[in-house]
Amino acid sequence: METQVNNNTKFDTKKLVMLALLAAIAYVVMFLSKQIPVNVLGFLNFDLKDVVVCIAGFLFGPLAAAEVSIVVSFVEMYTVSSTGIWGFIMNVLSTCSLACTAAFIYQKKRTQAGAIVGLVAGVLLMSAIMVLWNYLITPIYMTIPREQIIPLLIPTFLPFNLIKGGINATFTMLLYKPVVTALRKANLVPPSTGSGEDGKKVVLIVSAVLLVTFILLALVLAGVL
Repeated sequence: METQVNNNTKFDTKKLVMLALLAAIAYVVMFLSKQIPVNVLGFLNFDLKDVVVCIAGFLFGPLAAAEVSIVVSFVEMYTVSSTGIWGFIMNVLSTCSLACTAAFIYQKKRTQAGAIVGLVAGVLLMSAIMVLWNYLITPIYMTIPREQIIPLLIPTFLPFNLIKGGINATFTMLLYKPVVTALRKANLVPPSTGSGEDGKKVVLIVSAVLLVTFILLALVLAGVL
């Protein structure tokens, strides 16, 4: 019994350290994403921090994804954001709807197929949810009438979130396996309970095609192409 308690305590400590590390990495990724000179309407940026939050969710569950998202968004609010509490709320809603959904489904089916289904569901849910919250909140922090936002919801906000979510989901598919393999070799996360390596090449090829497609769509939506 004492050995089991010690092992649990040891894992909890490792989990806390890993979540802190992932939150720090997510912040750096967010900061670097803001340096990319590609945006929509001058304020919609293709933030890639959701990749790190999704990986945290796949490793430790949806609650861990929410915790990392809240911490990073909170620090962002006080350091580089100009939208205050409203930007914090939008960031948390967007990231959690994607990452927590993906992590919840992946917990039920810890396979590559489960990860893909979770990520697709997360992207769709996030895109739908953000249409509503862009309608409710964007006029407040932009100090413009709500009537000016309504015409942008479907032709601009919806495709923007689909593309941003697609890019983050694709990077997650590409990076999760090598990242978690390295962490397991370092004994920083528990062993896998998944079903094996089937379909790895297919996932890699599909992910590469999707990534190129979403990046091109992002450039088109931003008016670069």
